[in-house]
Amino acid sequence: MNYHFSEALSGMDGTATRDIFKLLSRPEIISFAGGLPASDALPTRLMGEIAAEIFVDETEALRCLQYSVTEGYPGFRETVIDLVRDLGITGITPDNVLVISGGGQGLDLMLKAFVNKGDVVLMEDPTFLSFIQAAKSYNAVAVGVAADSDGVSLGDLEAKLKRYAPKLMYLIPTFSNPTGKTYPIEKRKAVIDLAHRYGVIILEDDPYSRLRFAGEPVPPMITLDKHGIVVYVSSFSKTIAPGLRTGFAVGPAEIIRKLTIGKQNVDLHTSSLSQLAIKKYIEKGYFLPNIAKSIPLYRQRKTAMTDAINRYMPASFKHTDPDGGLFIWGEFDAPVNTTDMFQAAIAENVAYIVGSVFFADGGGANTLRLNYTNESPERIEEGVQRLGRVFKGV
Repeated sequence: MNYHFSEALSGMDGTATRDIFKLLSRPEIISFAGGLPASDALPTRLMGEIAAEIFVDETEALRCLQYSVTEGYPGFRETVIDLVRDLGITGITPDNVLVISGGGQGLDLMLKAFVNKGDVVLMEDPTFLSFIQAAKSYNAVAVGVAADSDGVSLGDLEAKLKRYAPKLMYLIPTFSNPTGKTYPIEKRKAVIDLAHRYGVIILEDDPYSRLRFAGEPVPPMITLDKHGIVVYVSSFSKTIAPGLRTGFAVGPAEIIRKLTIGKQNVDLHTSSLSQLAIKKYIEKGYFLPNIAKSIPLYRQRKTAMTDAINRYMPASFKHTDPDGGLFIWGEFDAPVNTTDMFQAAIAENVAYIVGSVFFADGGGANTLRLNYTNESPERIEEGVQRLGRVFKGV
């Protein structure tokens, strides 16, 4: 049979993501490829107790096993409002909140709400590869904005706002995926001012900001927005557990209503069981203390990776040194193609993500992304030592 697939999925094979999880299933591979939180940080016992508690109460069990409303499980949006208050996100009501099936759904819904075929979507180069793929699936034109050491270049951003008149701009301003960079507050304000001047909505993706182990917190961009142009998306994938597939979007009520309509046609509502379990987890006071317990673990693993890089990688390899999050970004000054070297790394039983997949307009052949959260310090050192042998040609 000759299958005639849609233009939206033409040229999209999901190779990078699919291959990551194939590699994770092989125990001999030291994987720096995924974006997984530390298995040691997943609250298995606490979630087991909460699940048992839910199903002891028949009324509660029936409610979370039955259909629910698209906006979110009753009371859960209020829980989200209480939770984000300590980030400085205040003055919101349930009308400003939509519960979503993982942060990725929020990105998809924003594209669905704002993008028509041929529209330009701006994003930092490099950025989260799944957003680039999602934008292309809506037949949008993904355009990268050059980046400085502290986020998007304001000069290049304004030039591209003038040139393309985009509707939407996607940013991960805190511990960016893939670079680990964080925008300082003045840059955040300047980006918001430019977006307002040119009539662009900012999609702020923030899965990582609570995973800070150094430096001072920087407020989310939505807290600096006086114009109603920022939509904030986050999830519990990195702060509780990714398998729960639960997140939230916060923004102007008119935008949230439109996202809700878009979600109704996809999955009707996010898992009520996951929402209730997270609600109880937060109400029992587990959320912030368990993140606090994971911070020393992440700090130790990040330090293990940066120390190993400095010992074993070639001098031509320059890397970021983030204050939190999950990733270190590396770039070779020398003419190295990390895609060409990938199979040599796999032969050494170590994996990374080639950097080129994170660039909207191509490029980045000499770059790669390393995840430090899901391997022990001992395996991190051994894995980086293997990478050093690969890239030194030993």
